[in-house]
Amino acid sequence: YVVNESCIKCKFTDCVEVCPVDCFYEGENMLVIHPDECIDCGVCEPECPVDAIKPDSQDEPDGKWLKVNTEYSKVWPNITVKGTPPADADAMKDEKGKFEKYFKPEPGTGS
Repeated sequence: YVVNESCIKCKFTDCVEVCPVDCFYEGENMLVIHPDECIDCGVCEPECPVDAIKPDSQDEPDGKWLKVNTEYSKVWPNITVKGTPPADADAMKDEKGKFEKYFKPEPGTGS
């Protein structure tokens, strides 16, 4: 599984609560999944209110989200408990092109 741009500036973290292997990592404005730690159980996917979690088989043709998840799960801190989403998360959930507009490579500071 991978997290895609729908998570950016939403970061609801409902997925973190159900993950049996704690494979989520937190950036400043999105989460990623460590692909080598994920056991493909799929319990996180329906928990995401913005549909940001997809099987890596449904990734973009160039594997963009697998690359983003792999790279940043190595440098961002692990997150194991549900946090508070950004104040404007509901307003941001349907916006398109969020990666180019808002992605930040900095690690999260704990929700």
